Amino acid sequence: MRNLLVVFGIFAAVVAAAPAKVSGQEAARLKKAFRKPPQNGWIFVHLEGSPADIGFQHGYLLAPEIADAQRAIQAVLTHDSKSWPYFRDAAQRVLWPHVEPEYRAELQGIVEGANARGVKLDLWDIVAANAWLELDPYYLKWADSNSSRPTADHCSAFVATGSYTKDGRPVIAHNNWTDYITGSRWNIIFDVAPEHGNRFIMDGMPGLIHSADDFGINSAGLMITETTISQFHGFDPNGVPEFARARKAMQYSNSIDDFARIMKDGNNGGYANDWLIADRNTGEIASLELGLKHVNLWRTKDGYFAGSNYPIDPDLTREETDFNVNDKSNSANARHIRWDQLMAENKGRIDVALGQKFLADHYDTYDQKIEPDERTLDGHIDLSPRGSQPWQPPFGNAGAVENKVADAAMAEKMEFTALMGHACGLHFHASRHMKAHPEFNWEKDVLRNLDAHEWTTFKAQ
Repeated sequence: MRNLLVVFGIFAAVVAAAPAKVSGQEAARLKKAFRKPPQNGWIFVHLEGSPADIGFQHGYLLAPEIADAQRAIQAVLTHDSKSWPYFRDAAQRVLWPHVEPEYRAELQGIVEGANARGVKLDLWDIVAANAWLELDPYYLKWADSNSSRPTADHCSAFVATGSYTKDGRPVIAHNNWTDYITGSRWNIIFDVAPEHGNRFIMDGMPGLIHSADDFGINSAGLMITETTISQFHGFDPNGVPEFARARKAMQYSNSIDDFARIMKDGNNGGYANDWLIADRNTGEIASLELGLKHVNLWRTKDGYFAGSNYPIDPDLTREETDFNVNDKSNSANARHIRWDQLMAENKGRIDVALGQKFLADHYDTYDQKIEPDERTLDGHIDLSPRGSQPWQPPFGNAGAVENKVADAAMAEKMEFTALMGHACGLHFHASRHMKAHPEFNWEKDVLRNLDAHEWTTFKAQ
């Protein structure tokens, strides 16, 4: 009944999101913003101005998509977990006191913009959605010691420089692993020119002030992405929400040191990631493994760092995760091995084209054959009879949902290339999969097709 009410409420919000007559004050707030027609599965929006105006532009231009994304997030977040009011309460009571004024204004602006289009969501809906990835399971496991909710495996990525790349400068690539319900909605290209800090371009979801899978480039020269640390546990309710720190780091970092400082300041342990960063100005790259108790920063001007949800530091692995580094059949371990193979085989040749090819890779290092599944860099958990335990059951509707690549030359022009869907070109057909696997019938109202599109270059406008 709870899920039916959620679906009905958000459906009503979508229907209500019709263009409304814009007042003079609203027109002034929207003057510098625009939205482009969809292109190969992506929606490009430009946002510019004060925090409140950027938020209003975001909420107004993407109102129908925000309502739809809320429907998807709520369905995934509350399945076999807690009710949506539980997470709204945590957003208000635990996270909001630690969100700084700039981002409070932007979040409130999103609400105002969406409301102006008839979408009846409030501030706590928007804050809970922004914190979705840290509320469940990180906060939930802290608040409820009986919770067995697993930490999801999100993403495959690499950053390389020096003797590993074709021109000796940084190359960065990332594909987002998540469930297909939310992943099919992770299709916004945000070009943001804030009143303060650096301009940035990133991928993201409607209604979120951060990328959430955290691929972006800022005008100071930083190229940023991350992958989640598998089976992590730990949360500090007195810390700053991860979504606020990630957004701040994207906007205000002028160097790798800046980035590490901002992410560590008030670290709450939520959505714990291994961050991969490149500075196109210096050619240096870094890996910031950000646990709660253990934080490690490695950096080089000649080498690579790869992410596959694999915990790196032995102390972090032992004390802050339940991860088995010796199980080579595990997705994170198998993909970690594959990254090392690809980096060695292609040393000195890595560029954007190879980055795109890597993200479509289907070699399973455990079975030692080409077969798309949960152990390949282009993840297809829906094709695996094993699933990806403990996150996804056999044939779970999840895997790589979108892809991004950039080199230093592209970063100078504030652009990156992106592909919505699987980089290999395989399409996911929702109705066909549901017919074969009726155990996922709970998803039928929110699961949709995930089509593979073409690589498309997006540039700050």
